[in-house]
Amino acid sequence: MIPYRISEIIGGTEFQKYLSLDLSTTKRIFIQHSLHRMPSQMAYCHFKAVEKIHLDYHDDASLIWKRDDPTSADVIKRFSEFYGVGQKISTMAANILVREFKIDLIDKSAIDISVDVHIERVFKRIGFVPKDATRNDIINLARELYPEYPGIFDSVCWEIGEAWCRPNSPLCENCILKGLCASYQTRSHKKDD
Repeated sequence: MIPYRISEIIGGTEFQKYLSLDLSTTKRIFIQHSLHRMPSQMAYCHFKAVEKIHLDYHDDASLIWKRDDPTSADVIKRFSEFYGVGQKISTMAANILVREFKIDLIDKSAIDISVDVHIERVFKRIGFVPKDATRNDIINLARELYPEYPGIFDSVCWEIGEAWCRPNSPLCENCILKGLCASYQTRSHKKDD
């Protein structure tokens, strides 16, 4: 995680240490320590994020999810107001807060699944969506399947896609969903023929 790596470089996690970095120093840190494949662009995003936390959240990033008892839509909107953060990253950030850090929000209904190649492959192979389905189709289906928290499918489908449901040579025999998987059933029947 980039902010943590920067804290190691600058000698601590106190917000004032981040705030004391000017843009050129931030870029130099990103480049010298290979913090991202696009170091100059991400250094600028990081610099602008620190600036926004300082100006809008009084040096306390936790106010993004604590201020005014926000809904999931509020938190996603707040993340999307950061330079360089779009719908997917803002939704993913809200989902991580809820799932990994156990942050309680009023609701989770605006936290969509963050579709990537792994999640798309799993949804298509299982047969949840047709092979020609778009990423929006997958998001809409997740909303239909579990409207209270569509993003609940995110990490488990990503892990399945990463570990077993590989693009080539999937490890279907080891997959926890093989009994439900349309693609596995088709492969099994072909072996029987």
